[in-house]
Amino acid sequence: METITLGKNGPTVTPLCIGTWAWGDKVFWSYGSEYGEEQLQEAFTAALEAGVTFFDTAEIYGLGLSEQLLGKFIQQAQKPVQVATKFGPAPWRFTGQSVADALTDSLKRLQLERIELYQVHWPFSFLLSQETLMNALADEVERGRIGAIGVSNYTASQMREAYKILAARGIPLAVNQTRYSLLSRQIETNGILAAARDLDVTILAYSPLAQGLLTGKYTFDSGKSPAGARSIDPKFNKDGLLKIAPVISLLRSIGEKRDRTPAQVALNWLISQGNVIPIAGVKNAQQLQQNVGALGWRLSDEEIQELEKVTRPWK
Repeated sequence: METITLGKNGPTVTPLCIGTWAWGDKVFWSYGSEYGEEQLQEAFTAALEAGVTFFDTAEIYGLGLSEQLLGKFIQQAQKPVQVATKFGPAPWRFTGQSVADALTDSLKRLQLERIELYQVHWPFSFLLSQETLMNALADEVERGRIGAIGVSNYTASQMREAYKILAARGIPLAVNQTRYSLLSRQIETNGILAAARDLDVTILAYSPLAQGLLTGKYTFDSGKSPAGARSIDPKFNKDGLLKIAPVISLLRSIGEKRDRTPAQVALNWLISQGNVIPIAGVKNAQQLQQNVGALGWRLSDEEIQELEKVTRPWK
């Protein structure tokens, strides 16, 4: 399987990342009712069997349960696993020591001595300045507890500021994790993607399937509606689904020619952008197999242009 280096000299990872937001989350994803630990274990095992060893989590997912479950599964794994997790700059965290303490807690939950990628979950740092935050992260790179530093949801200017602070320590900024999909293309016009390419920062694309909209499962005439918080999201109502119908139709058309699903085509489009890694969330082995079907092939230039054209309204 091909690999991608995060940033200039970060860890080398698989071109697809497995997202674990749903692991332990009862509010948004209904963990414990429709699926549980057994299904997540099967998904984890299926990922490793398919050669995908890069997982993204966060201390806030499931209030720590996501990290705990991932750590438990890793202990039973027969091959190395690369983990990315996130630090949440909450109001009560305003010192460099608070960063170190949060990292210590994540390492304990994950049962690891080192995390390959440690990301700042959001840029609103309240009383914690970016200078203090980035230098605290740089200290952890030097201590060997994290392999690379990333940010999440940072604007182009915020990303450049973080990059500059880290560069003064001789450490590159490896990634910016941001929303990016065929139905969320704003990073192409707001400067984030251009800045990432200029700084050699990898984009980790979350919600690459627009929380299920790009799977083709939900259409205006299917009668299916999502559970949880998505059930009140206007993007999933009839008007929202009618709006995306041309996109789903093209994804189906391309997929039928290639014996691929709409979701696999949508994920492949992201991979085809170059230095972009989609984070595909999974709750069971079936979803995992669906997502890994995006690997091992490439859309043609013509297909990429067709998808680019039909989704221009989402720029």
